[in-house]
Amino acid sequence: MSVLCNNLEQMRRARREGYAIPAINTQGGNYDIIMAICKAAEELKSPVILAHYVTTGAYSGHDWFYQVAKWCAEKVSVPVSIHLDHGADFAICMEALRLGFTSLMIDGSTLPVRENAELTESVVKVARYFHVPVEAEIGELQRLDSTGAVMENKNLADPDQVREFLTLCHPDTLAIGIGNAHGFYKGKPDIHLEILEQVRTFCDLPLVLHGCTGMDEGIIRKAVRELGIAKINFGTEIRWKYIEHLEEGLKTDHQGHSWKVSQYAGSALIEDVKHIIRLSGSEGKA
Repeated sequence: MSVLCNNLEQMRRARREGYAIPAINTQGGNYDIIMAICKAAEELKSPVILAHYVTTGAYSGHDWFYQVAKWCAEKVSVPVSIHLDHGADFAICMEALRLGFTSLMIDGSTLPVRENAELTESVVKVARYFHVPVEAEIGELQRLDSTGAVMENKNLADPDQVREFLTLCHPDTLAIGIGNAHGFYKGKPDIHLEILEQVRTFCDLPLVLHGCTGMDEGIIRKAVRELGIAKINFGTEIRWKYIEHLEEGLKTDHQGHSWKVSQYAGSALIEDVKHIIRLSGSEGKA
């Protein structure tokens, strides 16, 4: 039986040893997706992070997500953490903490550096009391529409601002904008690994790479093996793969049983999650 963990020591180890822990979108408590993630991690003996978006949690409730994630995690023997992704304010982070989340992200990346740091530190001070690690972000990610076009201005992190940020607050892990984005990329994304190279000279925190769907796998591997990335996030790919598998399941002889369609989709998704685990290099690290 798995014991829910806060993933910090695992991420520190991952950074030292040149691999990453996959954090995978759970679509607000979708049983098929969560169980597929847990089963794939169990089969490959990998730690894994169940990532929760506030917007998708609005469908069934953040408490529902937590209970389903905890239940699924307890069915496997590998380390599993339950992570709030892109928490927008102090209140949602405190709600997640109260519910039992074992990892938090406070995303103040749209704010000026000092305001971002102030918000981040307010969450860190409380979360640290409960031994829950906090991920911060600097350098707002782009957001893409369904065609891959940029909906918001690109905001690459300035290493000097990252340095200033880290003098003002003390997160446990850090996501840095390097040209990555949420959504499907249109064409080849312009990823600036040199930003990670510069940040790595003065920051020894485990770093986080968001927006991995559609990113060149060679870039992801280099960022993980050489540049301090210890957590890679996949959201868009998983939710679309799940829908594809559901559509395939509807063409089977399901006899009107919704659970048979769900079971088909969840079983197929296991292989997609395994690919992400192998890409992260975390296979056998549990």
